Amino acid sequence: MGRNKSKSNYFNEDTEAAIRLYNESSDPIVRARIFSEHIYFPFYKLSENIIHTFKFYYTDTDDIEDLKHKIVTLLLEEKISKFDPTRGTKAYSYFGTIVKRWLINYNNKNYKQLKRRGTLEEYEAESLEPDEIYDEKAVSLSEFIDFYVNEMYLELDTLFEKENDRKIADAILTIFSTRMDIQLFRKKALYIYIREMTDCKTPHLTQVISKLKERFYDLYFQKADKGLIQTL
Repeated sequence: MGRNKSKSNYFNEDTEAAIRLYNESSDPIVRARIFSEHIYFPFYKLSENIIHTFKFYYTDTDDIEDLKHKIVTLLLEEKISKFDPTRGTKAYSYFGTIVKRWLINYNNKNYKQLKRRGTLEEYEAESLEPDEIYDEKAVSLSEFIDFYVNEMYLELDTLFEKENDRKIADAILTIFSTRMDIQLFRKKALYIYIREMTDCKTPHLTQVISKLKERFYDLYFQKADKGLIQTL
């Protein structure tokens, strides 16, 4: 099981096999060797690629390198043991989704703090979870979209049984979460962009969008009816 460091194949079947071996072993020495030789680099590159691909640059760490190691530590200490290959999800997709969800919350939280306090040095972590914040006060449309993205990630496995559908939904939600950095605003251009990200056909993409759209309006009107959506 050699470690492949090529840019296009850093997280492969050998990586998934190593993760299985890691979780099956109870020997700390064996686990440490498996992680350092076969898992650390794929986790590191996965974090790096997601950070730069989707421009998750609002950080409370000294630099991006620290952020990568922060994510690798999260995956090792809290997430790797929860990977279950019998559920049919590939390790790359499983951990990629975790990293993206975490970075969306982390990036959005830091961005709001930076806007409020002006400098990174003034940043202080908030204790409230996103759901608590949104339930307590009326929110802007932008804040509601952030809330919607978080909710959809929690419902992803329930809404979409097929991994390919979850992959498409994940791409769509990523666009929602990084909307400030995207220069494409025409519907056709966005469709093409998502198709390139997921290699899916337009009818398939439309089906996934329809389901996400239905949940968007469900959540929107639940809050709007309570007067929790700010209007101009």
